[in-house]
Amino acid sequence: MNVISSYLQRALALLVFTLAASFANLAAAQNIPGIDPNIEATLLAEGPAKPGETVMLAIRFEPISPEWHGYWENPGDAGYGMQLEWDLPGGWTAGEPLYPVPEQLLISGLMNHIYEGNYAVLVPLTVPTDAAQGVQQIGVAAQWLACTDEICVPEQGELSLALTVGGDAPLDARFVDWRSAIPPMIDSTGTFEVSSSSLRIGIPVPAALDLNDAHIFVANKELGNNRQPRYSAAQRFYRDGDLLVAEISVDELIIPDGVEVETALVPERLTGILAFGDNEGVRFSAEEGGVSTDGELIQGNEPQDVALLPLLLAALAGGLILNIMPCVFPILSLKALSLARAGGSERTAKRDGIAYAAGVILACVALGGIMLALRAAGEQVGWAFQLQEPAVVVVLLVLAVAITANFAGIFELPSISLTQGGKPASAFATGLLAAVAATPCSGPFMAAAIGAALLLPAWQALLLFAVLGFGLALPFLLVGFVPAIRNRLPKPGPWMERFRKAMAIPMGLTALALIWLVSRIGGQGFALMTMVLIAGLFIAFTVVGRLQKHGKMAWPAFGLIAAPFVLFAAFALPASYSAAQSNAAASILEPEEYSAAALANARASGQPVFLWFTADWCVTCKVNESVAIEREATRAAFEQAGVIAMRGDWTRRDAEITAYLTQQGAAGVPLYIWYAPGAEAEQLPQVLTPDSLITAAQRP
Repeated sequence: MNVISSYLQRALALLVFTLAASFANLAAAQNIPGIDPNIEATLLAEGPAKPGETVMLAIRFEPISPEWHGYWENPGDAGYGMQLEWDLPGGWTAGEPLYPVPEQLLISGLMNHIYEGNYAVLVPLTVPTDAAQGVQQIGVAAQWLACTDEICVPEQGELSLALTVGGDAPLDARFVDWRSAIPPMIDSTGTFEVSSSSLRIGIPVPAALDLNDAHIFVANKELGNNRQPRYSAAQRFYRDGDLLVAEISVDELIIPDGVEVETALVPERLTGILAFGDNEGVRFSAEEGGVSTDGELIQGNEPQDVALLPLLLAALAGGLILNIMPCVFPILSLKALSLARAGGSERTAKRDGIAYAAGVILACVALGGIMLALRAAGEQVGWAFQLQEPAVVVVLLVLAVAITANFAGIFELPSISLTQGGKPASAFATGLLAAVAATPCSGPFMAAAIGAALLLPAWQALLLFAVLGFGLALPFLLVGFVPAIRNRLPKPGPWMERFRKAMAIPMGLTALALIWLVSRIGGQGFALMTMVLIAGLFIAFTVVGRLQKHGKMAWPAFGLIAAPFVLFAAFALPASYSAAQSNAAASILEPEEYSAAALANARASGQPVFLWFTADWCVTCKVNESVAIEREATRAAFEQAGVIAMRGDWTRRDAEITAYLTQQGAAGVPLYIWYAPGAEAEQLPQVLTPDSLITAAQRP
């Protein structure tokens, strides 16, 4: 995927630092006589000025040698645009500078908007009607940046012009070429809309206009909500009659530590240049509004251009592997009982297999669909997003407690018992629960498939989620349809009841883990109120069980007992929730907490960086941490190699972490990234061995 890497962020930080230092060191040098600029600037007028009219001025830039280049008003990922401070007679006004079509220069992942060779920026100057005849002095203090591919030098100059008012002096012939280099403004206003991942612009241009190698140069540096265009990403263009739709990826702005920035609103107007052909283009202006989603792709790669078959195979393999991943262990007891029950008739086994698979696939598709819908609405969410919501975790805890009590024989569910044989509803419910329990973590193969699903069209993304569910359900489905496998299972008998009660233990441990997660997400007060709810429901389950054993109507009693506790929880839980609690757990590596700015600073140090993303609800994450990360041997190897450790905790929703996961093509955690000095991000395996990080730290 063509996304901006963290290397870009480091390079940008380094370049900005270099520019700031250069400016501080060289600013005085700009005023020293005898020191020639690398790009010479001259202020010129097209001809004499006339009162009440507009005369065109030009600031001509001439590099002293071909390797030096200047910048457009929005320089791109690095540099800065020209700055002008005019000194004009009273009543005179200078308009907005008009730039020719810039060029693209990509260096180490940084996209710059530049001018090579001689170029001129035009400025319309409005003369008041009462302007006196004669010569008027026009001055401007200008600052600009001159760069080669290796060095940048801030430059400045006091430009002046003796402009004649009145008279019929001939026009400067050079302005003919300079005017023709300025792209004309489109008469009609377009529309634009900004989402969490893209900027879409609808530009009204005639269908007959031949667009060759089109590119949008966006003048706005910020798009609101601390976002900016991703200049280095490939742009896609769609043609819908006389409307051209451009789609541009966006990035989060890098805000240095300690700098408070007020989040800006989406701008009311977006301007820029639509470039095509050889230095050809048109200027456009767009207002915020809806942009057509129809049209035919005419340039750029559509997500559906991605080879779908390899992604489907990856999703299938990922689903299969989830059956043995630690994050699925809590539901292994349910599957064991279901497999044993499949030892009955062939018809029952097939029916249960289909019902179980339907439950798994439906849950995966539903969760994936909700995630895609939320992302389309601008929410920064990823796989297992539901476990970042305190209410969802509380519901899962209630479900785990109910299953534990059911397994232990405290009460029975009369029609959809998870352990009752011969009923499709039981297998279907087991499948639903298996998929929900599997979502907290992503495993090998699965990460690439789910990450790609975030960029694919909706139907292809949902197909990937369905295949993922099919992979998760496949072992049980094979048992139902392959007699040779089914015949090797133990026959049903009294042992199943004992096994069922034994399986209450892992489900009880799952409930305890969820209690811990509730405290981590919502604070101790929130966990205490949750425990009051759980205690009340457990009392209700116990009463139901006793009534069931005596053959009496049980569930009305459950409602009477549970209702007060549920009502109490409805008010107490929101009131006790603490969103400000830190989720950062102690670590032997003493990691920095992830932010884009912290990562840029760490990489700028020239030391190796190990970045990992985790969550309290991700069992695989915790296993990897105990096996490979939280080890004295790892800490010693990191200290010897000077490795900077950095951690992103995704237990609660974090838009910045979600954006980084998306950039790396990951839809969930765990994610392990290694940055060697000066190198691109390297994704480590999602299942770490004890020596994985030690080996990485010992690389030359």
